[in-house]
Amino acid sequence: MTWEPELDELARRRALAHEMGGPEKVRRHRDLGKLPVRERIAELLDPGSFHEVGGLTGRGTYDDGGELTALTPANFVMGRGRVNGRPVVVGGDDFTVRGGAADASIFQKQVHAERMAHDLGLPIVRLVDGSGGGGSVKTLETERRAFVPFNPGWEWVVANLSRVPVVSLCLGSVAGLGAARVVTSHYSMMVKGTSHLFVAGPVVVNQLGTETVDKETLGGSGIHTRNGTVDDEVATEAEAFARARAFLSYLPSSVDELPPRAEPLDDPERREPSLIDAIPRERRKVYKVRSIIDAVVDQESFLELGRNWGRSAVTGLARLDGWPVAVLGNDPYHYAGGWTADASRKVERFVDLAETFRLPVVHLVDNPGFLIGTASEQAGTIRHGARTLAAVYQATVPWCSVLIRKVYGVAGAAHQDASRFSYRFAWPSGEWGSLPLEGGIEAAYRAQLEAAENPTALRAEIEARLARARNPFKTAEAFMIEEIIDPRDTRPLLCEFANLAAPRRARGAARSTVRP
Repeated sequence: MTWEPELDELARRRALAHEMGGPEKVRRHRDLGKLPVRERIAELLDPGSFHEVGGLTGRGTYDDGGELTALTPANFVMGRGRVNGRPVVVGGDDFTVRGGAADASIFQKQVHAERMAHDLGLPIVRLVDGSGGGGSVKTLETERRAFVPFNPGWEWVVANLSRVPVVSLCLGSVAGLGAARVVTSHYSMMVKGTSHLFVAGPVVVNQLGTETVDKETLGGSGIHTRNGTVDDEVATEAEAFARARAFLSYLPSSVDELPPRAEPLDDPERREPSLIDAIPRERRKVYKVRSIIDAVVDQESFLELGRNWGRSAVTGLARLDGWPVAVLGNDPYHYAGGWTADASRKVERFVDLAETFRLPVVHLVDNPGFLIGTASEQAGTIRHGARTLAAVYQATVPWCSVLIRKVYGVAGAAHQDASRFSYRFAWPSGEWGSLPLEGGIEAAYRAQLEAAENPTALRAEIEARLARARNPFKTAEAFMIEEIIDPRDTRPLLCEFANLAAPRRARGAARSTVRP
């Protein structure tokens, strides 16, 4: 006697589970331009590395003799695998089984995946394509009772934010708890045209009678990647998997480890000639800050995060001499680089990410201050800005600021924590103060200007006088800026910073952590 009959039954049950919702539903899923969940997992992970957990879970149908005749698999597939050779946890919704609705799921699998990531200290990637919550009203019939809402395993979802990297890909129409799973992450993406995210879907919203919407107008990627709900929009699922792999490559597996160094492939002493005139002499002219970032970091290493929202702030991950760093900058094409309410929220969340996973921060500063005006006040900019200042001052990771142009006001002062050792450089194009001359002159010299016979000439005279006093070399004379450098020396100095910072990075849970 052997156990071959049981092994044959094991193989049969696995085959039934792999049929998912059946051939017709799988075909309809593909017709929507979406991959089935197991193919998504295979595309994300290193080839052949997936080890499924709970593959036999489902709802069985048995004959009178107790033999299994059919199996509806749970619509959540999860397990362990590898990304770039490193172990991760992955869990994906199977939309072909009841459209990913929670009333077809066995919630313990999701909880198990989250706890597996937490307790083993492994990154988790969520492939979200369904509601994932309490299910539809049909449960009143099937269960013959109502339930008090609860979010199973949410304590592990929250705990993972301070312990392991969490990536969420919104890969279909996602509502309710599924939507909350997407946004409760360190990095999230939507696929243009096939991903939609909402508190409740169009059918529910339209029933209220106050508006008529479809999936795209209610919760398309064009909405949520521009309001900050989701970080980035991609064109295809394949691009989403590639960006998830890239994002994880900059981070440790957990806070118990340090971000791994990649093999240095770029000369740390490289001096970029284009930087000598990267900043226009005309103060009102814009320039491309991403070209400056690309010039100073390791070649082709910059991975921008959240490009479509809070656009006056530029955030992303990069490498310096192989070491992963968090890069923060300002985009003068949007509000001259000033921080809006959205930009403040974006920077706060990014600094918290760097602090959680011990990424040194490189801050290329051109900040004229917080955005002013009625719209800015209505958006509560100073409230969000103050939270950003708190994040900067709570950060303990090594920090290097390069003042490349404007540094003004409270937002400009947030270029680093002034109470810490100041690892900082300035370019000759740097300028700073409590207010830019534009607007500041009117505020400080209003009485003289109003009394002058020729206000325009007086204003020009005052501006010229103040511009001479604003000379950055005079600030350096007072040691209020530590070094003014040739812009072409920026990369060698930043690579030195990265190498000095590497042994100073701490392991363990951060004092402050990311909140969704």
